[in-house]
Amino acid sequence: HIKSQNTKIEVLLRKALWKKGYRYKKNCKDLPGKPDITLTKYKIAIFCDGEFFHGKDWEVLKPRLEKSNNSEFWISKISRNRERDDEINKKLLFLGWTVIRFWGNDIKKKTDECIRVIEETIFDIKISDD
Repeated sequence: HIKSQNTKIEVLLRKALWKKGYRYKKNCKDLPGKPDITLTKYKIAIFCDGEFFHGKDWEVLKPRLEKSNNSEFWISKISRNRERDDEINKKLLFLGWTVIRFWGNDIKKKTDECIRVIEETIFDIKISDD
């Protein structure tokens, strides 16, 4: 069973945000896609996506899956996940939210860079609000 909440990558990113003094909501149910982390003060929705299930490097992954067992199932599942991610991004943007998506390995290996992306986004939002 694949966890959808409190995954290692989510917890890692949340702890780093908390340490920097940012307060957030987890898995906000009243927003499309239930973002993993929401910074409501700045209307930022953050998703922590696993590489496999969200189809990172899809042009490389798809041909590999075509050769694997149960390929039709996995290709349709991951394709649908990617479509859903796009739909959710569009819905949130339409509602005035900024969407940030991070790959799991980036969160694990480059947590500081992920935090920097979030902080730059906050900075840009503050400037545009002035």
